[in-house]
Amino acid sequence: MMNNVQLVQGRWIFTGDDTIENGAIAIQDDTILEVGNWDSLKAKYPQAEVHGSSQFAVFPGLINAHHHSNGVPNSLQGIDDDFLELWLFSNIALRSQDPTLKTLLSAAALLQSGVTTVLDVCTISGTPEAGQAELKGRLQAYEQAGMRVALTPGANYSSFLVHGDGEDEAFLSSLPAPLRQQVQALTLLEQTLSPEDYLEVISDLVISYQSHPHISVWFGPPGPQWVTDKLLVKIAETAERLNTGVQTHAVESFYEKLAGPRCYGKSVVAHLHDLGVLSPRFSIAHGVWLSEEDIQILAETGASVSHNPSSNLRLRAGVAPLNQMLQAGVTVGLGMDGTTIGDDEDMFAEMRLAARLHRTPQLNLPAPTFTDILQVATQGSAKLLMQPTLGKLAPGYKADLVLVKCDRITWPWVSPEANPLHLMLMRTRAGDVDTVLVNGKVVLQEGQPTGFDLQAIGQAVAEQLEASPNHEQYYALAKDLRPHLARWYGNWEVPTLEPYAAFNTRG
Repeated sequence: MMNNVQLVQGRWIFTGDDTIENGAIAIQDDTILEVGNWDSLKAKYPQAEVHGSSQFAVFPGLINAHHHSNGVPNSLQGIDDDFLELWLFSNIALRSQDPTLKTLLSAAALLQSGVTTVLDVCTISGTPEAGQAELKGRLQAYEQAGMRVALTPGANYSSFLVHGDGEDEAFLSSLPAPLRQQVQALTLLEQTLSPEDYLEVISDLVISYQSHPHISVWFGPPGPQWVTDKLLVKIAETAERLNTGVQTHAVESFYEKLAGPRCYGKSVVAHLHDLGVLSPRFSIAHGVWLSEEDIQILAETGASVSHNPSSNLRLRAGVAPLNQMLQAGVTVGLGMDGTTIGDDEDMFAEMRLAARLHRTPQLNLPAPTFTDILQVATQGSAKLLMQPTLGKLAPGYKADLVLVKCDRITWPWVSPEANPLHLMLMRTRAGDVDTVLVNGKVVLQEGQPTGFDLQAIGQAVAEQLEASPNHEQYYALAKDLRPHLARWYGNWEVPTLEPYAAFNTRG
């Protein structure tokens, strides 16, 4: 008899390929052994510990392909949504949080939403020692939570205020003297962490975690406008040598789209292609303003896209061309970006939004099905993360599973003709997630993390924020600078954007 076998029972097992009624999954250690009928597998493994029952539905672990695990969200810190470029500057008013505590807070929300794997993007600055301490604090949190992560740190080296090489100086010169002095006094306008130190810090962490069962480290240049071409190429070369990944923000907003021709004489994606950095280990977050030519480049190079519909809507970026990307064969994952439409980090709600947002208004035109969207949030995200044994419930795959209680979802009655997958994706909320396993270990039970006390973490974060210095001057600066940023971008010429705008609206 095999040792260390666990069974997971479900009314419905959604494997990623099909639906098994009255199903079960046999797990040994961190790997799925078998998927099949409950009665058969129970008879085969009579001594196995059992998770779930006939009152649960079982999903593959959901994979969040782009996120910022920032703890207490912006809304609770008084930062309102805005255009991306204006919103980014307003984040100057965010208060500092302990890196371990805020990551645990975010990890809890992700696990409670059925997310077992996240690509967590963060930024570092200052000394190498400070950057390393920040990242180790975050990694400690994922170790404690038992959650799978690709931690993806970056550092800004240009365009701290507005897009474009040398444009910060021009923008500062356009401001009234008192406001200019405030910006210079309160804003980081120069990176003190050298590119060489950045590469060394991240490389060391990549190597340190290469054999870890659920933690990896990637490179995360924030965006082409925020790093030099030389550094971007060096990052891609180093990632190739160390066999890790790269993710960057690209063509997220209307103005990032315009910045391509302004800065490079061509689209941002075409410029990245010219640099030779695009590959299956390279992904972009958002890609809202991709052109048909951009999509073809991504398909040919194997570069991936994290689709973040909630964030794109909240920051007035637009609607990404999901249907066109999928039709062209681009690898697409789904991400919540730490900025979901209901500010609740609910991956099931994110899947619903993606499914509904891209239903075209004419017959015989593309419209993603729930099956398509689940594949994007599992198998697509797994491919983006270069994790071929994630995203499905099948023998040989990692035992990352989500058990969802069906009682509320199926009350008071369900037609026998109802499609179980459609039913569950239409009605499931994060609060229905009961149990989550990562690598065969229970990391969420009865809706609560098993690796830490969530209420205690929340209280500790609240106490830290309550004791932090008053940030009134930063809120005031963000408010005062907003009309000047709006005027700056509003003066950009848009002579050739109309075809892209039309393409953008086709969803």
